[in-house]
Amino acid sequence: MTDQPAGKPDLASMRSDYARMELDEAVVARDPFVQFERWLNDAIAASCPEPTAMSLATVAANGRPSSRIVLLKGVEAGVEPGGLIFFTNYQSRKGEEMAGNPHAALLFFWVELEREVRIEGRIEKVDAATSDAYFHSRPVLSRISALVSPQSRVVESRAALEQSFADAAEEHGEHPPRPPHWGGYRLVPEWFEFWQGRRSRLHDRIAFAGAAGGWNITRLAP
Repeated sequence: MTDQPAGKPDLASMRSDYARMELDEAVVARDPFVQFERWLNDAIAASCPEPTAMSLATVAANGRPSSRIVLLKGVEAGVEPGGLIFFTNYQSRKGEEMAGNPHAALLFFWVELEREVRIEGRIEKVDAATSDAYFHSRPVLSRISALVSPQSRVVESRAALEQSFADAAEEHGEHPPRPPHWGGYRLVPEWFEFWQGRRSRLHDRIAFAGAAGGWNITRLAP
């Protein structure tokens, strides 16, 4: 390996050995939603920063993937179809990509617990009443931002964006309406993977694949 320039970190030598916990298919919950909520609650209890933050990966019509961080806002377990809920601008890049290809993947990483959850499934919009209820629960300034932001589009300047915000705040006051281009999505899982870091990179990986009447549970090689 070549010498690193002075002051430049040696990325290839950076590593951690995970040893906090283990995950065994004999004791994992039979329902992946139950297992997910256990781990999410653990992350919240451990005060992990932004425990509901998840990477959302989508694929464009040309086959190119993209990802970004969104926040989990609901878990529908024990109901049909059941899923994970998040909200965004329907006209954003991710919204357009999900409209063209209604399949996506989510990734949670709770580094403090040495845990990762990967979820893949199909995407559908939630009903308008659910979007309305969540929108009106948000802080008023966040609602105004959703109303005026042409998410993922080129804007003239920061000043122009702030002027649009100020104009909308003056017009709507404390009661900005939910714009028709903003609302919720549900990812209906078809596959879960629970990853627990272990020593020597022999990590535990337990996968749940949707099957008729339930889930098939398997261990994957690290």
